[in-house]
Amino acid sequence: MDIKRIEMFSDGVMAIILTLMVLSLQRPASYELSALRPLLPLFLSYVLSYATICVAWNSHHQLFQCVVKLDPKSLWANLHLLFWLSLLPFATAWMGEGRFARWPTILYGFVSLMSGLAFMLLRKSLIRSHGPRSDVGWLVERARTEGFSTGLYALGMGLCFIHPWLGFGLYAVVAVAWVVPRPRLPKLRR
Repeated sequence: MDIKRIEMFSDGVMAIILTLMVLSLQRPASYELSALRPLLPLFLSYVLSYATICVAWNSHHQLFQCVVKLDPKSLWANLHLLFWLSLLPFATAWMGEGRFARWPTILYGFVSLMSGLAFMLLRKSLIRSHGPRSDVGWLVERARTEGFSTGLYALGMGLCFIHPWLGFGLYAVVAVAWVVPRPRLPKLRR
C-alpha cells in the first residue's frame, strides 16, 4: 500500500476536522467587546481541540516518517484513529455551547481518550508489521507521554463529577504536555 497516500488522506481528514471546528465558532451578536464574553467557553473548547488535533497530526506525521510498509490491520487502525478524531468537532461544540456542563465535558474526555487509545493501537499495529527493532519500534519505545495522557483523560472524566472545570483542566494539561518542546529525537537509524 502506498504510504504517502495514507498520509495525505489522514492529513486531509484532519484538515477537514479543523475546518469544521472553526466553522462552528459563532460571530458575536454585536460589535461591542462585551459580546465576546458569552462565546468564551466555545472559544476555549476550540483552542483545546485545535491543540489536540495538531498534536495528533504531528505525532502521526512523525510516526509515518518511520513506516516503510502498511498491512491491512495498520490501515484499519489508522481509520479507527481518524474516526475518533472526527468526533472532536461535535464534542467540542457541545462542551463549549454547554458552557462546560458535566456530560458534554465527560463526552469530550471520552472522545479524546478513545483517540489516544486508537493512536496507541495504530502504533502497536505498525510495530507488529515492522518489528520491535525497526525504526517504528525504536521511536515508539521512546514515547512515554501516551500512558500519561490516557490516564489523565480518564481521571479528568471522573473529576467532571466533582466539577467539570477540573476535567477540562486535566484535558488542557494533556495538550500542554504534548506541546511543550522536548529534546528532538536523534536521526533515525536508516
